Amino acid sequence: MKENGVFYTPTNGTTASSPEPGMQRQVLAYNQNLMLVRHHFLKGWKGTSHRHLHEQLVYIVRGRIQFDSNGEMIELRAGDSLIVKGNVEHQAAALEDSEVLDVFAPCREDYAQ
Repeated sequence: MKENGVFYTPTNGTTASSPEPGMQRQVLAYNQNLMLVRHHFLKGWKGTSHRHLHEQLVYIVRGRIQFDSNGEMIELRAGDSLIVKGNVEHQAAALEDSEVLDVFAPCREDYAQ
C-alpha cells in the first residue's frame, strides 16, 4: 500500500511461501529499490550455494546460522548481521531453528508477489 510516498505492508497482508523444504519465506515491504524478506529456517536446512546481482543485508533475529562465502565460514547468532555484495557466491545452513531478516537492493523481482 502506498500512502504519501510511504510504502506500507501490514504483516497480516502478506503470505508465507515454502520454496524449499525447511524454509519459509515471507516477503514484507518492497518497492523497486528495496525489499524486506523474513525467512524461517528449520534446524538442518541447508540452502544451495548461489549468487545474485542484489546487495543483501542479513540480520539474525533468533537462532544460529552457518554462512559460507568463498570457502570462509562464519557462524551467526541472534543479533548478528552481515552484508553480501552483489554477485558474491554464498550459502547458508541453519544450525538451529532460526528467523532471519534479509534486505535486498534493488528489489528481487523473483520474490515479488
